[in-house]
Amino acid sequence: MIGTASAAPVLVRGQLTWLSFMRMTLDPFVAVVCYVVVMWSYQERFEGKDLILCLIVFSLMFPGDVSLTRARAGLARSIIANWLVIVAILFFFGWATTYIVYFYMDALEAWAITVPVVLYLAHRLIPLIAPRLLAMEGVRTAVIVGANEAGKRLAEQFQTKPLLGVKFGGFFDDRAASRMGLDQASGLRGRLADLPGYVKKHNISAIFIALPMASQPRIVQLLESLYDTTASVYFVPHIFVYDAIQARIDDVDGLPVVAVCESPFYGVTGLTKRLEDLVLGGLILLLTSPLLLILAVGVKLSSPGPVLFKQRRYGLDGKEIIVYKFRSMRVMEDGEVIRQAQKGDARTTPFGAFLRRTSLDELPQFINVLQGRMSIVGPRPHAVAHNEMYRTLIRGYMIRHKVKPGITGLAQVNGYRGETETVEKMKARVEYDLEYLRHWSLQLDLAIMIRTVLVVIGARNAY
Repeated sequence: MIGTASAAPVLVRGQLTWLSFMRMTLDPFVAVVCYVVVMWSYQERFEGKDLILCLIVFSLMFPGDVSLTRARAGLARSIIANWLVIVAILFFFGWATTYIVYFYMDALEAWAITVPVVLYLAHRLIPLIAPRLLAMEGVRTAVIVGANEAGKRLAEQFQTKPLLGVKFGGFFDDRAASRMGLDQASGLRGRLADLPGYVKKHNISAIFIALPMASQPRIVQLLESLYDTTASVYFVPHIFVYDAIQARIDDVDGLPVVAVCESPFYGVTGLTKRLEDLVLGGLILLLTSPLLLILAVGVKLSSPGPVLFKQRRYGLDGKEIIVYKFRSMRVMEDGEVIRQAQKGDARTTPFGAFLRRTSLDELPQFINVLQGRMSIVGPRPHAVAHNEMYRTLIRGYMIRHKVKPGITGLAQVNGYRGETETVEKMKARVEYDLEYLRHWSLQLDLAIMIRTVLVVIGARNAY
């Protein structure tokens, strides 16, 4: 996964180049073309059902993520893992809806095997084609104003990733060279006053201004001096260097704003996430309804008390919600102080221990998902008492509440499931939660769901 937001991709993402277009469309295009070719080879007619399947596959795989530098082994693992998620979803829904009987199984199996092979070959071919595409678009020479942390990170991107299509031309800064650890040989080209003349003389295509916001008067003066050049000018918000969540450039009725901390689930992505929860959550509840009834009877017979345990948790935007679980303990704690369940906890009933170990006690939370209080995948909700404690101990803890809490999450499939007896373990869990916010995608959600099943089968860290 990529790290925090940086300014380097702006030149690529802000403009739809041939290379970026190919990187976005290659995966879904290959999958659809392979399907058409396989159907033709089996002499099957391409009908309405096939068109619908291709549209579903294209939407699940778009936009693609073609790595230009990934090692062969890592590339193969990534392609196979992502494709298995897609195939598992398609076959599951085909089986659940019985529509799979309308497809020729031999052709589907051949298609499932062919796609990852062709994808691997296509991914290997892209780095060979990329230089030609860049040559068509032209390599741009860029200089950076400000040899600070943001500027140096941006320069490193340009120098280490030639396929960005940008040649680094040096730094401009008013500070003494000794303070910055730079000289002319290492990239320092002069002071800010020297920039306009240098740009004209050396035919510089792009200027990246990486000065901090406190330097606004200098930035305005610099922009005034650059109006007489033809160079493209980009501003690199210094805040992007820090641990920003969903940092991006946005606008409010045409007025540009910088989003530093934002939920990834607005607009189309929010609708996609909600549809995912409604469709999968409803289907899972329907399929597990007999099991839910059996477990409810088991809880009732195991000890006195209600079947469901209702606890206050923090939901979206830190608002309190009520979360359902099968009761696994003899007590119903929901006060100012709540002790996390531990191994051999005397409060847990024998049947409750089985429920917690297998995570079956979480099944009623699919009702919360349909209610809109929770999502299937997201940061796990903690008891209100735990939230109030950890929000003062862990930086950025409350940012995890920018999305709905989930039944499972990225932290849980990476070993942080169940008890977090130390602040360090909770910090690690929160870091995974914030990573999920930065890099959410439908494919990531599906991968987490599949990995959750494997983790639950292993039954680790749940008491």
